[in-house]
Amino acid sequence: MRPRLFKIMTKRKIIQLNRKWHRYLGVVLGVQFLFWTLGGLYFSWTNIDEIRGTHLKNKQPLLSASNAFVSPSVFMRHLDKQDSISAIEMVSVLQKPMYRVIVQKGQGKSVFLFDAKSGVLEEPLNKEESIVVAREKLIVSAPVEAVEYLNESGKHHEYRGRPLPAYAITFGAPANTTAYVSTEYGNVQTFRSNEWRVFDFFWMLHTMDYEGRDNFNNILLRAFSIFGLFTILSGFSLYIFTSRIFNRKTSK
Repeated sequence: MRPRLFKIMTKRKIIQLNRKWHRYLGVVLGVQFLFWTLGGLYFSWTNIDEIRGTHLKNKQPLLSASNAFVSPSVFMRHLDKQDSISAIEMVSVLQKPMYRVIVQKGQGKSVFLFDAKSGVLEEPLNKEESIVVAREKLIVSAPVEAVEYLNESGKHHEYRGRPLPAYAITFGAPANTTAYVSTEYGNVQTFRSNEWRVFDFFWMLHTMDYEGRDNFNNILLRAFSIFGLFTILSGFSLYIFTSRIFNRKTSK
């Protein structure tokens, strides 16, 4: 009789403990689970190309092979011999063929633009030139509503992690987007719209990386994942211990 009573008491304590853990974990994790669900719904019901502004971008203009381009050795004299060249690209900037040279300087890097026909070093884009570059990249015609010069951007800025300095050029309808033009690279680095900002907000909640957005190995996400697993297991155990099928089998 006593072993049976002890078994009943032990089972009751396990059920009570599971219910307590399940209730508290459900309250703590419920809000985050809601964010994950809302984010998943938004991600699955939106077009990622439209969020990135792909539908607004003109294709990169191609350069004719008939042009007489100078050898890169012509403009190498402008570079420090101690620097390391990581890339040389042939690009079109303001409808002019140019060499884009990316130079590694210690932990950082510098970017130079050279006229591909003369080898002359070009200056970084100014405000007016940046607006022209942004307009050329847009596939639609739209008025400029604001222009902002960026010399720095924090971890929460929508232009985070991109080359600086840059101009943020905001276009009205029908584009309704902000084009970020790198003055040194001479190109549009990215488009940012309200749809992208909503996506970025939900992505931040999804990854639980409230700074860079893309760190899936942060401690907070790991902790919530483990607690979420505990919540699921506690729910399964409650079902097993309280179900009639389980009780009927153990009573035989």
